[in-house]
Amino acid sequence: MGDLVTVTPAAAELIRSLRERHGPLMFHQSGGCCDGSAPMCYPAGEFRTGGSDILLASLVVDGVPEPVGFWMSRSQWDLWKHTRLTVDVVPGRGSGFSLEAPEGLRFLIRSTLA
Repeated sequence: MGDLVTVTPAAAELIRSLRERHGPLMFHQSGGCCDGSAPMCYPAGEFRTGGSDILLASLVVDGVPEPVGFWMSRSQWDLWKHTRLTVDVVPGRGSGFSLEAPEGLRFLIRSTLA
């Protein structure tokens, strides 16, 4: 699917830090209102994907030995398929389920039309 998902330098730095503490990582793009459509970061395999999820990207981040999978539900992708997504990070508290929550930072998605 090409470069549908990229990361900013700030997001890459946080991903490297989280990888050192938690091992291999994955993202699942939330579609719920409570998470504000935030990308949720988990230890790889902790979030169980299924037939309704698609792998949009295997993100290669300098300093991280393995690609970081970026998943999204197929129904949400149908709505966002005309966009390019960028994982970024900003100050603030993210979801309690995402690994960056205790860091005082939160991942977010910036999108542009493809």
